[in-house]
Amino acid sequence: MFGIIKDIGVLQWHSRHVGLIPQIEHKDLLVVLSDSGKLSLLYFCSEMHRFFAIANIELSKPGNLRHHLGRILAIDRESNFVAVSSYEDKFALIHVSVSQSGSGRGIISEKKYFYPPENEEDSRIISSSRTSIRGTIWTMRFISIPQDEEYYPVLAMIINRKGSDVNDLSLFGYDTSSCVVDHISSYSEIGPLALDISEIPEMFGFALLLRVGDALLLDLRNPRNVCCIRRISLTTSLIGERITVEDSCPGLDVDDDVAACALLELRDSANNIMKDDGYMDIDGVDSRGNVKPRIICSWSWEPPEPVRRGWARLLFCLDDGEFHILEFTLDVEGVKLYTFEYIDRSLPCRPLFWMKNRMIIGFVEMGDGMIFKLGDRRLFHKSTIQNVAPILDLAIADYHGEKQDQMFACCGMSPEGSLRVLRNGVNVDRLLKTEAIYQGVTGLWTLRMKTTDAYHSFLVLSFVEETRILSVGLSFNDISDAVGFQPDVCTLACGLVADGLLVQIYSKGVKVCLPTVYAHPEGAPLTSPICTDWYPAITISVGAVGHNIVVVATSNPCCLYVLGVRSSTSYRYELYATHHVQLQYEVSCISIPQEDWRHDNVALSCGEGDDICNNSPPKANVRKFAVIGTHRPSVELISLEPGEALRVLTIGTISVNNAFGAPMSGCIPENVRFVAAERFYILAGLRNGMLLRFESEASDYLPGFFYKDSSIPSINTFLQLISIRRIGITPVLLVPIHDSANADIIVLSDRPWLLHAARHSLAYSSISFLSASHVTPVSSVDCPNGLLFVAESCLHLVELVHGKRLNAQKFSIGGTPRKVLYHNESRTLLVLRTGLSGASSSSDIVQVDPQNGVLLSRYKCEPGETAKCMQIAKIGNDQVLIVGTNKSAGRPMMSNGEAESIKGRLIVLSLEAVESPRESSSFIPASSFNPSSSHSGSPFHEIVGYTTEEFSSNSLCSSPDEFCCNQIQAEMAGQLRSLTHAILNGAVLAVCPYLDRYVLAAAGNTIYVFGFTNENPHRMKKCAVGRTRFTITCLKTFASRIAVGDCRDGVLFYSYNESHRKLELIYSDPAHRLVGDIALLNCETAVVSDRRGSISVLSCTRLEVSESPQKNLAVNCSFYMGETAMSIQKAAFRYRLPFDDDTDPVLETVYDCIVASTMLGSLFVMIPLTSEEHQLLQDVQERLSVHPLTAPVLGNDHAEFRQRGTPSVAPPILDGDMLVQFLELTGEQQQAILAHTLPGKGPQKSLSVFEVLRTLERVHYALN
Repeated sequence: MFGIIKDIGVLQWHSRHVGLIPQIEHKDLLVVLSDSGKLSLLYFCSEMHRFFAIANIELSKPGNLRHHLGRILAIDRESNFVAVSSYEDKFALIHVSVSQSGSGRGIISEKKYFYPPENEEDSRIISSSRTSIRGTIWTMRFISIPQDEEYYPVLAMIINRKGSDVNDLSLFGYDTSSCVVDHISSYSEIGPLALDISEIPEMFGFALLLRVGDALLLDLRNPRNVCCIRRISLTTSLIGERITVEDSCPGLDVDDDVAACALLELRDSANNIMKDDGYMDIDGVDSRGNVKPRIICSWSWEPPEPVRRGWARLLFCLDDGEFHILEFTLDVEGVKLYTFEYIDRSLPCRPLFWMKNRMIIGFVEMGDGMIFKLGDRRLFHKSTIQNVAPILDLAIADYHGEKQDQMFACCGMSPEGSLRVLRNGVNVDRLLKTEAIYQGVTGLWTLRMKTTDAYHSFLVLSFVEETRILSVGLSFNDISDAVGFQPDVCTLACGLVADGLLVQIYSKGVKVCLPTVYAHPEGAPLTSPICTDWYPAITISVGAVGHNIVVVATSNPCCLYVLGVRSSTSYRYELYATHHVQLQYEVSCISIPQEDWRHDNVALSCGEGDDICNNSPPKANVRKFAVIGTHRPSVELISLEPGEALRVLTIGTISVNNAFGAPMSGCIPENVRFVAAERFYILAGLRNGMLLRFESEASDYLPGFFYKDSSIPSINTFLQLISIRRIGITPVLLVPIHDSANADIIVLSDRPWLLHAARHSLAYSSISFLSASHVTPVSSVDCPNGLLFVAESCLHLVELVHGKRLNAQKFSIGGTPRKVLYHNESRTLLVLRTGLSGASSSSDIVQVDPQNGVLLSRYKCEPGETAKCMQIAKIGNDQVLIVGTNKSAGRPMMSNGEAESIKGRLIVLSLEAVESPRESSSFIPASSFNPSSSHSGSPFHEIVGYTTEEFSSNSLCSSPDEFCCNQIQAEMAGQLRSLTHAILNGAVLAVCPYLDRYVLAAAGNTIYVFGFTNENPHRMKKCAVGRTRFTITCLKTFASRIAVGDCRDGVLFYSYNESHRKLELIYSDPAHRLVGDIALLNCETAVVSDRRGSISVLSCTRLEVSESPQKNLAVNCSFYMGETAMSIQKAAFRYRLPFDDDTDPVLETVYDCIVASTMLGSLFVMIPLTSEEHQLLQDVQERLSVHPLTAPVLGNDHAEFRQRGTPSVAPPILDGDMLVQFLELTGEQQQAILAHTLPGKGPQKSLSVFEVLRTLERVHYALN
């Protein structure tokens, strides 16, 4: 998007404007309001798997000024009009439609009507009515009224006017005769504050006005005379009494002199929750007779199927989490509230969506969203929508020893605060792990007994000189003798050639086997398996098994054999050669597509309205074929159709240049795969770690040569190389996760990846697992979607966790987790919590086992005291935890940035007795795989299990990946011991160790330096004091450098003079900024985030050219994120690809990278580049930012957006999200991007696709 989204809506155009604009046919449009100053109309492109802009309608200048249009969005029921408002005083109606241009093509057309009008003529027309809103616009909705009225459409708006204690409802309409927007009437009812309004669907002219504590049913059929029909109380019984409408109720006309604007006062919801312990209670704390007004925080109307006139049902959620349903009916007497019912209680949802099939989607502020099924007077929880926002802090550690870091993040706020383990790539559930007894595995396959079987029956393990077959089920037993495979050979390939017949291919021959009933219940009722062998004259190098066909290849000479299978007598089968040809080049790999790829499997993957569904191949007219890789090197499709000669259908040549200059032997395909998604393509994994995608030059779903009735093409038919990507340096293996030809594919090289088969170009994600040599899908009753990896000489049974946006494990921790530290010695986490509901303490420090969320030990703050910060420090030979607190309930700083006159405490806690995770909690076998039930012959006879899924008993929205941190009672946990403490003036908001013998603490606007007598952590002494002008928010150190961040003056560099015991200011920030966090890369360079959403790199200037005694830091580069980064961490990062030359001096250094977490739940990773790399990628970024395929869809100028609020002279930090799009394009599109001419610039340097890809692949590989 590359912009800040303000509001969003949908234009329901899927059944309109057919034949005018092909891109949007049968599609709804996404309407986005953003800081670009434009109204963006977006459509989704399934081929590119992203949104594109069909139109960007200019509204105002870019930015967030409150007088500019671009805050709230409303769309009328007919999807003809869009209303856009500013924060205050103005709005606009926009009529959007599709018209035909002179060339006959459809274009988006719009007509804008502003209120107040922007031209004088329109102003005179409506001078008799109110000409200015003069207030803050809270919300607005379209109201459907009979279209024969004077006004269409009618817009209802909740406005808060300056000096008014109430919000009034104002109605505006487009006057069809004068073609201007008029103010129709205003309505205000004495009582609670009006918050929102919603029209009742299928009941034209009726609406609900939602207020604090109640809702009013309004009759708006005559917009000039608004009247209230019924009041619905939310504090007592749900149905209120009818109210009498007095003459003054229909409308209130207020003079222009009285109307004034009022700014919204933003409330700190977290503070309100903290101050009011009864926030979730209906009754007051002091008296059950005092009823707290409740608010409808979200609602959704039931989508009627079919549409029922005069009937509507509303599901709404109150701010205490109660769900209710109201049913309205319309008859000759008017609208009636027919029924109401209480449904359930959960977390308050904002917003709420009632979908088809009684599915309910609710989003929770600062917590996980939920998907419900509406049952009989209750909601059934079906799934969880992950939400990690806000991320208040994070710690980075390689906890599982996988040579990739994972992040422990403090997410959410009370009551849904949680600790999340964020990992890169696709998440896996680890189910079983064997002992390390599987050395030398050369092949791994799973087989079914019949093609129609839902589950696998056999697991084939091939070693250097042995093959073993295991049964698939609750236990894996060795059944090699009952299957019949040759046991003392290395299996090259195997498969199911026909129902009940298994084929083994090894170097000396091919064996077809009929297993016995001991191996499978549907096997032959014999004591031993029936086997038949076929032996070639020379050694077999590769082979593959398909339906009723076996293909093998030999080397020296290079021959290809096609074998068939037939039955001679009962239980007797034989293999016979149908084709035998000699080839010019040796075959390196063979793949035979499954028979069912050509049937409905592919069509089922198509979305509604996709073109490919209409172009799917006939079910029975596609010839049999195989894909082979050769030493030429090339990939080739060969025809295997019975009765025809063995011929090449098409060929794709692999050029040495395309493989980044690798030696010829590395360009040989190791694995090939036919994929049938939106169109067919061929994947080729090379021996040098490259992954290639080939497509046909024909635009059809399948070219003509795939069909039986077509003529065989000449060898001049070629496949086109579309994309090429570097996966690693070891040979690439391709394993589909199930049998269909459109299945996603596991790609193995140096590490496992998941390739998304239906995506454009080559799109893949890393899998959060060890580097593995082999993998196969395994499906059983107990584990229908399993994957079996061979890694570290062990077999690992896992399941991919699909359908999750994030790879995150959740531990419900209670309260709000504010800070987290990883303690290496105990391999545990230290978490600072606030907002606890206990009466004894509202804040504490806890030690948590990161594997299962068990609370191991705890330190409780004093009553009324809140922990603010903590750091691990080393004093002598002892490790201690330094904690800073606020002993007062008030805010630590005033609105002008100065410190409040309150007290804080600096506490030193001992970490000597910090408990390591209990052995019993470290290894818990999965419940569905009980090791005690395994047979002695199973390879899993000693299982090392992983953590099981446990459900939180105290969470209202427990999810399968959620753990409860209260598995043991707090009273049973160990206690963190306090060694010493000191009372300071001001809340202690930051602490930091310094030079391994000091501790720094920031209280208010004061920096304290504490030392320890004789390196004794019990004897803390004050060494020095320094002061800043404003409240200090963070402290960081590197060697002798001290970086201080405050809420006005930005970053300040200090040094500590030990001989004079004095803090000295060395450098200052050149700009005012409210610092979010700081990370020091070295003694001279700091990375700082501010609360406006920017991140900058500051460093000490080399040249002293300023005459001022104050030495300013220089801004090296900056980047506007649009989100507030609350935590910045420095981590080691080495972006050297495995194939890079180790002697390259540029690449052999471990660089510093920055990881920043934001309030909106985003993670930003920033890495350093050489000047040459930066210049190269900056040229690419400039082209990407203006090319139609990759430009920001919201209409923002990318360069202006990313440097918003920063000095224009500062070099930009490159945008990785923009650059990574280059990797998702085809080779032809990449060439077009680099050849794109930048507007307003002269001749530009030509860029090489090879050079750009190599640089981007280096970064992308390391980050994944």
